[in-house]
Amino acid sequence: QVQVVESGGGLVQPGGSLRLSCAASGSIRSINNMGWYRQAPGKQRELVARIISGGSTNYADSVKGRFTISRDNAKNTVYLQMNSLKPADTAVYYCNAQITILTGKYVAVWGQGTLVNVSS
Repeated sequence: QVQVVESGGGLVQPGGSLRLSCAASGSIRSINNMGWYRQAPGKQRELVARIISGGSTNYADSVKGRFTISRDNAKNTVYLQMNSLKPADTAVYYCNAQITILTGKYVAVWGQGTLVNVSS
């Protein structure tokens, strides 16, 4: 059994910053990709940023230059630093981790989501 738990969402004014965290726990052998997705009301879930085990990253065009994804492999944790936030960034942010568990099985795990509300 594995799970990921997000934290760090909240209400912020336009131009402000937030840092999201996502910690994976359970019967983990290794974590491959970790990423952040978001879903705004009435829209489909979309990729925000992703980081693979070797450290390579990719970002949605809409967040490039403003958001930074990083990970702490020792803590099985991924972070999303969000700067220069815009109202268009308002959404529920979900963490996703692709994990090899102790039995060797590969699983994709989603968190419960954390709300980011950018509003004045």
